[in-house]
Amino acid sequence: MTDGKIIKALSGFYYVQTDDKVVECRGRGLFRKKKITPLVGDYVEIDIQDDGSGYITSIYDRNNELIRPPIANIDQAFIVTSAINPAFSDLLLDRFLVLAESENIQPIVIITKMDLLDDQERLKIKQFQHAYQEIGYPVFLVSSKGKEGIHELIPYIEGKTTVVAGQSGAGKSTLLNELKPGLNLETKDISKSLGRGKHTTRHVELLSMHGGLIADTPGFSSLEFQKLEAQELSDCFPEMREKSPYCKFRGCLHHQEPKCAVKQAVEQKEIPPFRYEHYLHFLQEIQNRKPRYER
Repeated sequence: MTDGKIIKALSGFYYVQTDDKVVECRGRGLFRKKKITPLVGDYVEIDIQDDGSGYITSIYDRNNELIRPPIANIDQAFIVTSAINPAFSDLLLDRFLVLAESENIQPIVIITKMDLLDDQERLKIKQFQHAYQEIGYPVFLVSSKGKEGIHELIPYIEGKTTVVAGQSGAGKSTLLNELKPGLNLETKDISKSLGRGKHTTRHVELLSMHGGLIADTPGFSSLEFQKLEAQELSDCFPEMREKSPYCKFRGCLHHQEPKCAVKQAVEQKEIPPFRYEHYLHFLQEIQNRKPRYER
């Protein structure tokens, strides 16, 4: 038996990196019976056959996992959103941030296409950059033209497994091509009729670069909070997590409860009002979610 890490999943095959080679593997039927799906990023035990192929015999415990994109054992997330074309959406960005926080993944915000902005638009994005940096998130403003900001990301890659996720058309594949020249990942223009990007990445794969592993993942435009409970949501907002212990009531949802330290911080502009509005939006979404029943 040999240990390794799944670096690519494609058409029912799993490509496992061992100490000295990549082995094409299939999963044992046992996983299907137990409804377990091996994920890119999984640390696994494999049984290598005489012909050089292998079978995954065991999956080690995961530190975390994402559903969309399907990937496990992530240290950090490059959350990529565009400044324009498609338009910058702080609501969508906060969805990604909440998802990363809920899985204990360190988010790093990357805002692309800065070269396409006029001075007024650039100022608005810089205001958002400042707001998120005050919360504690690293925020990088980049553009492929002139490679603005690209080199600043490299120190964050070494020794980490990083997932690159974000809105469709934000330039995730373009960013990776700039980080690793010669990678030549497929990119496409924005759909004029839909105003959003066409999906160019169709599978999840860990790419080796700058001393770390980066996952290029299929783009998507919306996220649902499938596992997050209402009581857990404020913990996914660092600025609210800091204030929550000072609320009068334990389990305060920071909505209609009196003597709420979070609402007081919003009134005093210690918490950005737009973040609190997004929190209430997500809270209602979670509370209105239809219950899921296990079969």
